Amino acid sequence: QVQLVESGGGLVHSGASLRLSCAASGRTFSTYALGWFRQAPGKERECVAAISGNGGRAYYPDSVKGRFTISRDNAKYTVYLQMNSVKPEDTAVYYCAAARVLSSSIYFDRPGLYNYWGQGTQVTVSS
Repeated sequence: QVQLVESGGGLVHSGASLRLSCAASGRTFSTYALGWFRQAPGKERECVAAISGNGGRAYYPDSVKGRFTISRDNAKYTVYLQMNSVKPEDTAVYYCAAARVLSSSIYFDRPGLYNYWGQGTQVTVSS
């Protein structure tokens, strides 16, 4: 069982930077692929970043590529999302998620493949 708690959301102006953190409880953190997802009102939940268990592979959709960076500290049981040059369309509730994997090089970009979810943190970007 893994519990995830996000922090770092808030209200920022367009072009600013923000770092989200997600602290995990449980054991064998490195055996979990991790992802950051967001969901805006009336829209489906989408993956904005994912990272493999060993941190060696990462995924970003085109909408955030070059602006967002996911990283993990397995010793601290924490995953981060660095958000730079944010835009109003980045406004959403951001969730971190964990998926137990058999290989440390695997990551997932589909929300249905994740087993555990945090409660979410609101990010609002004003223009």
